[in-house]
Order: sequence, then C-alpha cells, then structure tokens
Amino acid sequence: MITSKQRAYLRGLANELQPVLYVGKEGITSGTIQQVEEDLEAHELIKGCVQPNCPMEAREVLSALCEECQAEPVQAIGRRFCLYRPAKEKPTIVLPS
Repeated sequence: MITSKQRAYLRGLANELQPVLYVGKEGITSGTIQQVEEDLEAHELIKGCVQPNCPMEAREVLSALCEECQAEPVQAIGRRFCLYRPAKEKPTIVLPS
C-alpha cells in the first residue's frame, strides 16, 4: 500500500508519460492483462487510455487491472489512468518515505 505522498510523487512522474495501453470495445481481455504484466515489469509506472467504444469507465478498468496484476492505482482522470507496481528485479523508481 502506498501513501498519499508517494501517490502524488507517482502522479508527477506519470504526467510526462504517453499511454502504452489502450482498452477498447472488448474491455479487459487476457491479452490486456498479459500486456499490463509485461509493461509493469519493464517500466513500473504505466499510463493507459480507455477508448470511447469501451463498455467500462477508466476507474473500473483501473481497479480491475490493479486487482488482477497486484498493482497500485495512481490516478484516473477522464479516459486516462495510471498504475504502479515495483519491478521484481531491479526496481528503478524510488518512492519517497
């Protein structure tokens, strides 16, 4: 569980990121979950975007992905969302304490 101070730090880092994950009309699929797992291991902090034809809202997608991938929600604004999980090997993001 991350603190509000750590979440604010991650929001600042996520501000500069471009979305690497797009959730479309099929919603969350096994392929989506696999991509999130790989992206989190490689980057730790990722940004996603919910397409207009997706049946789910960004907050729903964020909470479902966080639950499925054991990640922490960072933020969801409009159609965009960010999630964080430290890498199992060699984490690069150092959170403030």
